[in-house]
Amino acid sequence: MSVLPAAALVAALFLVLGGAKVAAVAPMRARAAHLGYSTRAYQAIGGLEVAGAVGVLVGLALPPIGALAGAGLLLLLAGAVVAHLRNGDHPRLLAPALVAALLVAAYLVTLLGARP
Repeated sequence: MSVLPAAALVAALFLVLGGAKVAAVAPMRARAAHLGYSTRAYQAIGGLEVAGAVGVLVGLALPPIGALAGAGLLLLLAGAVVAHLRNGDHPRLLAPALVAALLVAAYLVTLLGARP
């Protein structure tokens, strides 16, 4: 299986979500407030998501960069799960982070299992 579709999906997801956080669109400001983060902190998280998406794309040419970017995105998603659990959120609010983590994990498995 080619890593390109997985990389494209991960990059698209985090470019959109991270970009929305960086732009501080209203739904992202509401989520930040719900989790107890300032808009500025949520924008920083969005910046890290965008950087991770770019790293995943760079990983198409330089797989070690893609692997590091994927690992960084998994760490961000683990932080999201912890933030929701700490906040006492309903499990359905954990679903987006968990699904995104599974997608990133699938990308990493594909990347690391790819043959040159």
